[in-house]
Formats: sequence, C-alpha cells, structure tokens
Amino acid sequence: MGFFDRISEGLSRSRQKFTEQMNVLLDRGPNLDDDFWDDLEETLILADMGGSAASQVVENLRDEATRKALPDAYAVLDRLNDELASTFATTEADPFGGEPACVLFVGINGAGKTTTVGKLAKEGADAGRKVILGSADTFRAAAIEQLDVWGQRAGVPVIKRDRGSDPASVCYDVLDEADKRGSDLVLIDTAGRLHTSPELMRELAKVVNVTRKRAANMATGPMPVYVVLVIDAATGQNGLNQALEFNEALGLDGIIMTKLDGTAKGGIAMAVAEKLKLPILRIGVGEQVDDLQEFNAKDFCRALVGESN
Repeated sequence: MGFFDRISEGLSRSRQKFTEQMNVLLDRGPNLDDDFWDDLEETLILADMGGSAASQVVENLRDEATRKALPDAYAVLDRLNDELASTFATTEADPFGGEPACVLFVGINGAGKTTTVGKLAKEGADAGRKVILGSADTFRAAAIEQLDVWGQRAGVPVIKRDRGSDPASVCYDVLDEADKRGSDLVLIDTAGRLHTSPELMRELAKVVNVTRKRAANMATGPMPVYVVLVIDAATGQNGLNQALEFNEALGLDGIIMTKLDGTAKGGIAMAVAEKLKLPILRIGVGEQVDDLQEFNAKDFCRALVGESN
C-alpha cells in the first residue's frame, strides 16, 4: 500500500462524514449565494476544522470566486483542497529529519505518546541513526515497561529510573548517556499531564528547562531540543484546548496527531495547526510502525475531503 493510500484508508471515517455533509450542501443547488457560503462554513466547522479556520477558508474561497468569476459551487469545491492545505504551517526544521535533536513528547494520558516514541525510535534506527530513548514517565510503571519493549524492537538503549523518580533528573541522565554514546537522536517520553492542572504544567516546564540546559552543553556542541505535543484526534475540539494550554506553558515546536484512523474528527488537525501556527510533524493512521506518517498537507486534505472532481 502506497503512502497516500495508507493515509486515505486511515482517514476514511472522517472523509465519509465530510462527504455526507457536502452532499447535503450540494443538494441545495450550485448557486453561489449567501446561503451557500454560510452552509459551506458550517460544514467545515462540523468537520471539526474550527470556527477560525473555517471562516478564513470560506473568506478566501469567496474572494477567489469573485476574482476569477467561478461559475458555480462545483468550481469552488474544486479549489477546496488547495485552500485547506494552505492553512497548515510549514515545517522549518523536522526534528526527525536527520540532524542531531532531542525531542520531548508531551500530552495527556492516553494520547499515544509512548507508542509514538517507540515508532519513531524504530524509524530512526532503521535509517541508521544513533537513537537513545528516555523514560521520564516515572509515575506509570506500564509506560516504562512499554518503552522497554519498543527499545528492544528498535535495538536501541532505554534510560530509566525507578518509579517515582524526579523526571527532570531522568532527562539529565538520558542526555549524559547520549553524550557518552554519541547519540544523534534523543527521544524522551514524559508522563501524561492534565492541561487543566497548573501545578502539573509547572512541573513539566521544569523538565523542559533542565533538558534544554543539559542539551546546550553536549560534547559535540549544543543539541536542539524540540517539545512536541501528541494529541489523540478523537478528542476533537478538546484537542485544540489541550494544544493551547500546552503551548502557553511550554512553547511547543510541533504537533503529532494520533489515532486518525479511529475517528471521524480528522478536521481537528487543521483547527490546531491554524490556531497555533505550528507544524504537524507526523500523523498516526493505524497501529503498525509504518502507520505513523510524515505529514503532507496536500495529501492529508485530499484524503480528508476526497479528490477534486
């Protein structure tokens, strides 16, 4: 199965929901009247794309329809994929792209952080990178065991401490070991944090600060630290609230959207990206290792809303 086919299959539920809503819209007729534009915006909002993103997309399409004298709704919808794709921020630096990097994975419980770390470790190791994993989730014993399993699958070391240890100290130890081994990709799993708890978010900010300070003094030179939020797509608009809170507390560098294959709320990826102006680095569209895909905005939008006619 090819790259686009895998994404398309994973987003089938979201695409089916969107197609049903678009068919209702087109049943009204092809005229570009005010009702059409209002209904198009509502359709995008119902697809979990968010009010701000939906409003901007419709405004841009309406301007284009006027400038180019587009004849009907079908001509407008032919432009929809490209307009949706343009709302996504571009990735200036991919932390998984080959340059030395330390990545801290943050998010709430159940978002898929540990599995995502494991898949990226396997991907990096298969590409010949010197990967090291860190288990800074010292609250949940199962997380440490799960990361151990992924480390064995990828053939990479896992640095951990006893349950209840200080997670910031674990991060420091991981980078110490990375320094000794000459690792060029450091992936650190953190404990799930409720974005509504200021105390937990302050603790996580400490973890980020300690990691940045240690990474700045690596033997081979400063190593960039990226803070990446992992969001379960099935949370819908709550995922946007999570992203806003984590970004305010930590200063995020990117997003990974998981479990897109199990939800009809795929449009949330656009809502998050548009609101925070952050790149989506990977999307998860299945349970297999190669179902964690590098994000491509045009392919994603084609898979989400269907091919233009």
